[in-house]
Amino acid sequence: MNEELTTARLAIQPVTIHDAPFIFELVNTTEWKTFIGDRNVQNLQDAGNYIRQIISNPDINYNVVRLQHNQLPVGVVTFIKRTYLPHHDIGFAFLPAYAGQGLAFEAASAYLSRLRQENFYQPILATTIPENIRSIRLLEKLGLQFSESVRLNNEDVLLYELLPGKP
Repeated sequence: MNEELTTARLAIQPVTIHDAPFIFELVNTTEWKTFIGDRNVQNLQDAGNYIRQIISNPDINYNVVRLQHNQLPVGVVTFIKRTYLPHHDIGFAFLPAYAGQGLAFEAASAYLSRLRQENFYQPILATTIPENIRSIRLLEKLGLQFSESVRLNNEDVLLYELLPGKP
């Protein structure tokens, strides 16, 4: 799904090269590096290259979440077919200043709703690390259920699953 989606407070749009300053800021937050990992994006040029890699990969749907009223980018919602997972993985990350406002739930809920409208019937997966309590709570609030703990790249990762037909 690579089209704009809107909610009461948010505009969710495919990432573009013009989002490089925002992506640079987001991937360099302490939260991103702790819970997602260092993407080695050291400057705006690196951010542009990172975005180009995303855009060129047909297995990645990467969306910037903006506030409706001023178009300020505040987070991302992703839907990625990862090589190590049997189905697509939904992900989200927001700038720390916008955490705890329900924006990630609003954006991810809208994205999942759109997938249901498009008759996406495969299970939807999500991964997080055990220490990322906020992500775990949000995944559960979105209706994903814990499936199993797996070992990826020498790290314990929790796998969550949303089965077809679930809210």
